Amino acid sequence: MNIFALPPRVIGVESVAEAAQVLGLGARDLLLTNEYIYDLYFKDKGIACLTLFQEEYGFGEPTDAMVDGILAGLGQLAFDRIIAVGGGTILDIAKLLAVADGARSVEALYGNARALKKTHTLVAIPTTCGTGAEVTNIAVVNRTRLHTKDGLVSPELYADCAVLVPELLDSLPYKVFATTSMDALIHATEAYLSPQASPLSDMFAEKALQLILRGYRLVAGRAADVWKDYAPDFLTASNIAGAAFSNAGCAAVHALGYPLGSRFHIPHGEANQVLFAPVLRKYEEKCPQGKLFALKMLLANLLDCRMADAFERLFELMDGVLVRKAMHNYGVTEQDIGAFVPSVLESQQRLLRNNYTELTEKDMLAIYRSAF
Repeated sequence: MNIFALPPRVIGVESVAEAAQVLGLGARDLLLTNEYIYDLYFKDKGIACLTLFQEEYGFGEPTDAMVDGILAGLGQLAFDRIIAVGGGTILDIAKLLAVADGARSVEALYGNARALKKTHTLVAIPTTCGTGAEVTNIAVVNRTRLHTKDGLVSPELYADCAVLVPELLDSLPYKVFATTSMDALIHATEAYLSPQASPLSDMFAEKALQLILRGYRLVAGRAADVWKDYAPDFLTASNIAGAAFSNAGCAAVHALGYPLGSRFHIPHGEANQVLFAPVLRKYEEKCPQGKLFALKMLLANLLDCRMADAFERLFELMDGVLVRKAMHNYGVTEQDIGAFVPSVLESQQRLLRNNYTELTEKDMLAIYRSAF
């Protein structure tokens, strides 16, 4: 039985210049990134890569229209490797480009998921400390025509190499640090609680939680740039949390969060934070023993508190990094909530099967109302 996989080779370097040297970047490489990242870190390095800037095709998280536009433009470029430098949007788009093989639409890729083949080498270099996308085999796209965010999953979507470069976090705004690191924390937690977890995924999840929570305790309530002193730890935590959930899966928090991202354009990690506490409280109400008990023991040790206080201490610490808002603050209405649950049940079974315990339609509605 296959219990754990980490196909990408992971390289750690200190700087962009070192990464360029180690990778031997050159004229047959396509650098997919954002223009401001290119100007800050690559423009003066004399690197002769082809370049493609995401914002020329759209802003925000990846949509079908954005990816279709990029696919249409690829025919004009000849390249061997895709060097993806960015957050989750860039890395997810790059995964699709690596398997496109002449496809000109997102729908063609989703419709051919089982037969996807990688035709370009993919190097993934994250510039945030949350998605872990550099070591996962999923690309998430907002399929605007279907009004849902949907993950395309295939072993062909794994990068060939992931490169961790702490220097690339220097320009990361505090809000992006907060929302992406929240995402990594939730990746680790959901992987730890997943029925698909293994001793190896648990080891990665536990280490990620240790690094993130230690960092949060050092930065919560302090000056906005203090977190950068611990950027390498947050970057590592994101990477290993990605490895954990790539193997064990994410669950209800991510599933229930997708309507908030696709319809209300709430940043992914922020949407997940909105639902994280309500989901854990529902789990505790329904099944307080088992792996949830083990999670509380782990958190009590990491947060120096009693087991009985572990979840509330965790939520307080998270609020000290980024205050959680209620859903109505984003414009969500009670009528919207009624439509969320059927949508999630229809489109997110891939995630819901990883729930710690079964959540009924009534449970999900209660979670949304608790977060409202």
